Amino acid sequence: MNFPEELKYTRDHEWIRVEGDEAIIGITEFAQSELGDIVFVDIDTVGNDINKDELFGSVEAVKTVSDLFMPVKATVLSVNDQLDASPELVNKDPYGEGWMIRVKLNDPSDVDSLLSANSYKELIGK
Repeated sequence: MNFPEELKYTRDHEWIRVEGDEAIIGITEFAQSELGDIVFVDIDTVGNDINKDELFGSVEAVKTVSDLFMPVKATVLSVNDQLDASPELVNKDPYGEGWMIRVKLNDPSDVDSLLSANSYKELIGK
C-alpha cells in the first residue's frame, strides 16, 4: 500500500495535503480498500466552516456507508466534481484524482498534530 510521505493522516483514515493556506483532503488507500467499491460520495458542505473531527460528508460503498471527518478546522472551498459521475476514482487514485475537498485552513499549524506516514502505517499495522 502507498502512503505518501508529504501527506498528513488522521486516525479516521483521511489524508491532507497542505498547499499554502489551503489544503486538499481525501481518504487513504487503506480506507478505500477496507470499504470496497465506492459507489457514491455525498459532500454538501461547500462554504461551511467545519471544526476538527466534525463530519464533512460520507462515502457509500456497495456494502456500507462511512462518515468523513475533517482533520483540521477549515472552510470547505470546493468538492471534487469528478466524483459525482465517477466515485470509483476514490478506489483507483485516492491521493490523486480521487481527492474529495479543497479547504481554507483556519490555522495551518493544526496540521502539525496529525500523523506522519510512518505513524499512520503503525496505526493500521502496515
